[in-house]
Amino acid sequence: MKLVVHPPVDDARLARMCEAAGPMLIVNAPSERDAAREIADADAFFGKISPALLAAAGKLEWVQAPTASLEHYLFPELVEHPCRLSNMRGLFSDVIADHVLGFVICFARNFHVYLRQQQARQWAAAGGEAGRSDFLTGPGVASAIDNSHRHLADCRMGIVGAGQIGGEIARRAQALGMAVVAVDPQVSSVEGVCDVWPPSRLPALLETSDFVVIAAPHTPETYKLFRRREFEQMKRTAYLINVGRGVIVDLADLTTALQEGLLAGAGLDGFEIEPLPADHPLWMMPNVIITPHVAGASPRIAERHTQVLLENIRRFVHGQMPTTLVDKRRWY
Repeated sequence: MKLVVHPPVDDARLARMCEAAGPMLIVNAPSERDAAREIADADAFFGKISPALLAAAGKLEWVQAPTASLEHYLFPELVEHPCRLSNMRGLFSDVIADHVLGFVICFARNFHVYLRQQQARQWAAAGGEAGRSDFLTGPGVASAIDNSHRHLADCRMGIVGAGQIGGEIARRAQALGMAVVAVDPQVSSVEGVCDVWPPSRLPALLETSDFVVIAAPHTPETYKLFRRREFEQMKRTAYLINVGRGVIVDLADLTTALQEGLLAGAGLDGFEIEPLPADHPLWMMPNVIITPHVAGASPRIAERHTQVLLENIRRFVHGQMPTTLVDKRRWY
């Protein structure tokens, strides 16, 4: 048995791969020419496979992608090829869920407003200082300040995509007391949290959610899933949070929707155009929080990535399916 790796990995990771592979030969190909020569009789491949490399493969059974997302990885010949494909899903669930809850808490408690005011040395409560209660009678009614801060246990989160990431987001939202609903084409429930609706019920999710979180992969079905129609279906007081792929949200339609007040704001980690151009209107909107595609950043990810790779190598050697097998036609 033989596994070809290209682009090549560092010596330390290669040593761990060789240990996991046991009797299977691993070739760390330094160039695509070397990879094309070696893949002719290879059983498996790890790295970035190209149409030329696939055409040179004579008996390829398994390809391990180095990423979780596959929209940039798949091509028609690979989809039609009988080889199995696995990806790197499952590495980021807790990390991205933390990022989402960061957005939620920032909006609920107006941190995005107060950080800007801090830079200007400005003391001003959201809702206006006139609404602040004194120390004599205390608050008898909810003030404008109170009503300008969200009580999360009174809020509902709607999640688009209830896979591993979406499920973890749902569990964290529930822990904060939020009601949760989700849509997904395959998942029917997040155990212990909520039922999951089919995608056809997305309008109902949008109409009833205070925070709408996109945690779906880029697939032919999710490309530009969010356009003006979807923003019109959202509450005017709701926030959109996107930690899925940027192309799921039409950037121009989102910008217009925010300018027109169709939604209260947005927390965005992925964009249809990356990097987001410096002159784009979203940068200057006070109700938008922008992070530069870092929702999955964590010191834990590299080791998790290696562990998935090693486990799938072991499983291939022993004739077992990879833990992260994907449906090539669905892109996940």
